[in-house]
Amino acid sequence: MAGEINVPDIRLVQNNVFPKYSVTVDWSLLPNGTLDDTQALATAVIVALGTDALADKDDILPDPDSTNRCGWWGDLDAELIWKGWPIGSKLWLLRRAKINSAASREGATLVLVEEYIRDAIQPFVDRKICSGFDVWVSRVDKQRIDALIRIYRGPEREIELRYAVLWDALAGL
Repeated sequence: MAGEINVPDIRLVQNNVFPKYSVTVDWSLLPNGTLDDTQALATAVIVALGTDALADKDDILPDPDSTNRCGWWGDLDAELIWKGWPIGSKLWLLRRAKINSAASREGATLVLVEEYIRDAIQPFVDRKICSGFDVWVSRVDKQRIDALIRIYRGPEREIELRYAVLWDALAGL
């Protein structure tokens, strides 16, 4: 909603019902009808975390019968064309994963979630769009991981984003 403090200019709602994943976008407009861009960095981070990054050839895909490594076609030559970078996160690789502890053969899911979030946000620091960020990931209960992301912008007030990941929804149960 326009005029509220710390509300992104774009609202993303993800449908995690397997197999029809979708994202709904709602833009925030100012009273004069123009786009409210006061939360542009928060929006960019939300898009980066909510977009499927291209999986590496050795990443384990969530669907064993698929070879689709996702990614976005707009990443092709993004740096050359508009000084961009490959957008997105690999969080989608965990869609059908169970939450593993550090002792499991696959490694700790919490570590992967934090790594995927950090990888998606680091380009903002590299290009000096923000000055830094912190990520805290915690397992809230048997089927839920929460993430808190704090993005620093030099002398300006930091941006705080909170994510609750319901693992049973991601796992398609």
